[in-house]
Amino acid sequence: MKYLVAAALMIPAAAQAQTAPTTVEPLVPAQGTILDVSAEGRTTRVPDLATVRAGVVSQAQTAAAALGDNARRMDAVLAALKRAGVAPRDIATATVALSPQYRYTDGQPPAITGYQATNTVSVRFRDVARSGAVLDALVAQGANQIDGPSLSIDQPDAALDEARTDAVKRARARADLYAAAAGMKVARVISIAEAGQDAGTPGPQPMFMARALKADAAPTAIAPGEKEVTVTLSVRFLLQ
Repeated sequence: MKYLVAAALMIPAAAQAQTAPTTVEPLVPAQGTILDVSAEGRTTRVPDLATVRAGVVSQAQTAAAALGDNARRMDAVLAALKRAGVAPRDIATATVALSPQYRYTDGQPPAITGYQATNTVSVRFRDVARSGAVLDALVAQGANQIDGPSLSIDQPDAALDEARTDAVKRARARADLYAAAAGMKVARVISIAEAGQDAGTPGPQPMFMARALKADAAPTAIAPGEKEVTVTLSVRFLLQ
């Protein structure tokens, strides 16, 4: 009988444990006025990465002839990149194309006059100052189409963190301004959300169609300038 009594005494305790209320803290326990501020933080860096698209366009009467000429000239371009010290990981095929060329005459169907073969590679230069000289070397080796360069920051994490810190400072200064205008004070930050960032990404790429180099031709100069790195934050403040 003593075992039955012990079991009976345990049942109410278990039932009570299952029905205990759960306390949920409110999202914003303090009372006051909510202020939402959007702020953009900025910093600058000198670009240390130049990316170009370099290639060869060949034309011939037959598709085989166009491809053959294109392959030979492209081999010379790739060899020039290797001699310039560009690492294999910084060279990637971007486009390989073969297309017929047509002559159009009124009242007649288009007639194929030849073929055009195109092969381009995307090349990253980690020494921006030398990229102009390398472009000139590519032209000398047969590259007749060059797009770029587009300048960017190779490792932007530190610059992004600086921009984030600047954004928080700007958001707090703006919140203090609004609070003072309303006769209040900033009590604390409720939340911070990153709304966007720009890690110094390249803008529109200029295009440089290669020309035949002469002995007295001026070398191509690349000026890196500065890139602006930005981060946009949405910050919610509690005013009292």
